[in-house]
Amino acid sequence: MAMGFGKYIAYRTVNAVIILFLAVLLMSALFTKLATIQYTAQVDSDVQMWVQGYFKAHHRAPTQEQILNYKAQLMHKYGLDKSYWGRTWMYTVDTFIFRWGNSIEPVFGTHNVVKQIEGALARTILLFTTAQVIIILIGLALGVKSAQIPGSLLDRTISILAMLTTSLPMWWLGMLMILLFVVYLGWLPITLYSQVAVSGWVNILKKMSLPVLTIVTVSFGGWSWIIRNIMIGTMQEDFIMVARAKGVPERKVIYGHALKAAAPPIVTMIIFAMLGSMGGAIITEIVFNWPGMGRLYWEALQLNAVRTMMALNYMFAFLFVFSMVLADILYGYLDPRVRVGAAARA
Repeated sequence: MAMGFGKYIAYRTVNAVIILFLAVLLMSALFTKLATIQYTAQVDSDVQMWVQGYFKAHHRAPTQEQILNYKAQLMHKYGLDKSYWGRTWMYTVDTFIFRWGNSIEPVFGTHNVVKQIEGALARTILLFTTAQVIIILIGLALGVKSAQIPGSLLDRTISILAMLTTSLPMWWLGMLMILLFVVYLGWLPITLYSQVAVSGWVNILKKMSLPVLTIVTVSFGGWSWIIRNIMIGTMQEDFIMVARAKGVPERKVIYGHALKAAAPPIVTMIIFAMLGSMGGAIITEIVFNWPGMGRLYWEALQLNAVRTMMALNYMFAFLFVFSMVLADILYGYLDPRVRVGAAARA
């Protein structure tokens, strides 16, 4: 019995929420021990500072009872008065409902984890998502054109480019780009990729130019090759041969029939690529000194910013699960047989 589209969406969404919550629970269980060690050290440090401040203000040391009361307040603040599983559950719920709080050490100039991620995510979208849109457009154009004339010079060239570009490490190519265009040719100032902060849209666009060029160079060949293979398989189907036998113009055969039939796997690739681009890339962002999600995660690791790391892991898991749900919903919309299969398993 077929499942209605609304019920199908609800079914997939509930499954995704359960999976995401279990992932956060597991992550919290792993991070709780590290958070306990860090917060215990922070409590001891805060107590010492409070004792020193109390002595300066009152010219006498606080009593043991006062110290214990203050320490108990801090223990409650950081959740250290709970059991291991109590703290794990607290971190799970806080992380799941986006109540991320503050990191002990400032990351990207602020303790507030939400502000850290807001700034980093905006910069990652600006760079990686922009590059991904360019990659998708080039990949679609070259892949479809190559599929029209398999074995041609264009087809062979794309095959060679796909093998060459996808084998290049992005960070290594980025360093070569800086060496060529910044150091040797001097087309861009070296300060764009130093630790000096860059402000103003003109400078930001200049700073984006090399990383975007690097990301596109590494990725467009592989996209073109995959889309070419999908399209070639689709164009060998009977309905394409029938359309051509009826005299349907080739352009309509390609874009009105073949590309539409090949849409589900291509749409899935686009969804995963677009949402995956929001995660950034640690080494590439470090090479280009780009303060995005990858760089934020690296600095959080360096500073043992547990709250920031948990929030980032949750964001990555959320994007992955959301992309799977979105792909499932689009598949269910494009192909009703998917909903029938889901109904049979439910």
